[in-house]
Amino acid sequence: MAEKIKKLGQTEIYKGVRVHLVKEQILLPNGKETEWELILHPGASAIVPVDDEGKIIMVRQYRNASDSYMLEIPAGVFDSPNEDPKECAARELEEEIGYSSNDIEFLFNFYSAIGICNEIINIFVAKNLIPSKQNLDEDEFITIERYTVDELVQMIIKGEIKDNKSISSILLYKEKYGL
Repeated sequence: MAEKIKKLGQTEIYKGVRVHLVKEQILLPNGKETEWELILHPGASAIVPVDDEGKIIMVRQYRNASDSYMLEIPAGVFDSPNEDPKECAARELEEEIGYSSNDIEFLFNFYSAIGICNEIINIFVAKNLIPSKQNLDEDEFITIERYTVDELVQMIIKGEIKDNKSISSILLYKEKYGL
């Protein structure tokens, strides 16, 4: 087992609407002190929506970091640090693609960028979708697309899907449900 790292303190560098950057003072196991930068994040949820034909409903939206439109599963940041991850996923399901579901199951969670950020994304699967009303945020411009799992896996292999949460979610969904 690795020796314990001790956090000595934290200094805020920047706090914006979406980004909270801090510098942490760290005591290493060898007795030396160092500083590590960390992006603090409240957490997020994403959801794999499966329609009655077994197709996964995806969203295509512009992402500033890549300066391109990306194909992804619906996802969003917690409204508050204490928001229930399943409630966040259900909210995003309805907001982004206009469906609700009483059949939402936890799939897994993961750190999105463990080297620099503490964000944990919780992934759920929604089946037995109920048509509702799409309610996009004012800065969201989304196109809804439907694909079979095999089509999505081929798109991953070809490098057409580059979003990590979507890649890992689709592959784990395929494995878990034996598709």
